[in-house]
Amino acid sequence: MSDNKKGLITFNDIAKEAFAMQPMEMAAPLKRNNTSLFIGIPRETTSQENRVPLSPSAIEFLVHNGHEIMIESKAGAASNFSDERFSEAGAIIARSHEEIFKADIILKIEPPTDAEIELMRPDQLLISALQLDQINPVTLNKLLLKRVNAIAFEFLQDDSGSYPIIRAMSEMAGHASILLASEYLNNANIGKGELLGGFTGIPPTQIVVIGAGAVGEYACKAAVGLGANVKVFDNELYRLRRLQDNLGGKIYTSTIQPNILAEALRHCDVAIGALRGEQGRSPVVVTDKMVMQMKPNSIIIDVSIDQGGVFETSEITNHKNPIFKKHDVIHYCVPNITARVSRSASYALSNIFTPLLNDMSNYGGFHDLVKIAKGFRNGVYIYKGHLVNDSLALKFGMKYKDLNLLLNMY
Repeated sequence: MSDNKKGLITFNDIAKEAFAMQPMEMAAPLKRNNTSLFIGIPRETTSQENRVPLSPSAIEFLVHNGHEIMIESKAGAASNFSDERFSEAGAIIARSHEEIFKADIILKIEPPTDAEIELMRPDQLLISALQLDQINPVTLNKLLLKRVNAIAFEFLQDDSGSYPIIRAMSEMAGHASILLASEYLNNANIGKGELLGGFTGIPPTQIVVIGAGAVGEYACKAAVGLGANVKVFDNELYRLRRLQDNLGGKIYTSTIQPNILAEALRHCDVAIGALRGEQGRSPVVVTDKMVMQMKPNSIIIDVSIDQGGVFETSEITNHKNPIFKKHDVIHYCVPNITARVSRSASYALSNIFTPLLNDMSNYGGFHDLVKIAKGFRNGVYIYKGHLVNDSLALKFGMKYKDLNLLLNMY
């Protein structure tokens, strides 16, 4: 793998850590032990999940490197990847859901369903989303009883300690939120008949972004690029400063003060909710009363709805029925915005999973990689049937074991 600062693992750093106690002249490079992987990709059964974790080009690369990839028929259809394209790339096309679970590694987007867990076997590796705020103890216990190894891909870290998959999906969701706002401002979608942006002789669109993380940052970039007037609210001053520096002072920034926020919302055309909660629930910073004071047919895009939402008036919607009106304000509250642009999202996910799987092979498989790669280890929440994630243990009052201690035992 290349020495990329944004890569999931930098093996130069691993080598340094492994040989830190030895004189430099005695250090030797880490020995590679290429292992062939058998990866299964099931078709997602969750409603409106359109993404697929590997693109055909990624599969072609992995197959060329000696790995076996089995993908369920029509798994990529919603992202406009045909079975024929996957087959040409070297994948085996499985005609049944059950057949996929013969693979050693199950790679999917959504957490496994109870029916899928029944098909799993001991020491199988599951790589999927965990969705900490939605998982229930019954499902977790079923996974533990199966004695599988499970990785939550949203917890995987890169060298800087950031979360590459969350970052990629957040960037995409932020950009998409402005495109969605543009859709619902026009006449075709019950909007005011306005074009989002700034034009000669016409006042620019007023946009409020609540949250200056990755979602908020990319929403701001897209909005500013279209010529809109943007106000950003966040309680983390370093985020606001970074955003203002990156955009050259083209935005107004403020901490979240109710009176100032309410005034900005009163005059805005679009409000984007982009705050993330530290403990699984987004803080509700916009009250029902604030929404009542917004302009008729203004738009709320609550990207944080997957964590409960930033607006008190938000209610979960879906891609088939994405909007509702409350207090004469249009609300878009679909939890999985990136599934709307599933092909782009699939490519973004594939760009992260492909080097991860390749590294797993190069360093002897899952059990060897988890011992040497801290960022990879951070994603593991079940190891050999043991719960090793303290957040899950705390959430459900369950016992957990320290993964580092378990790794010394096996």
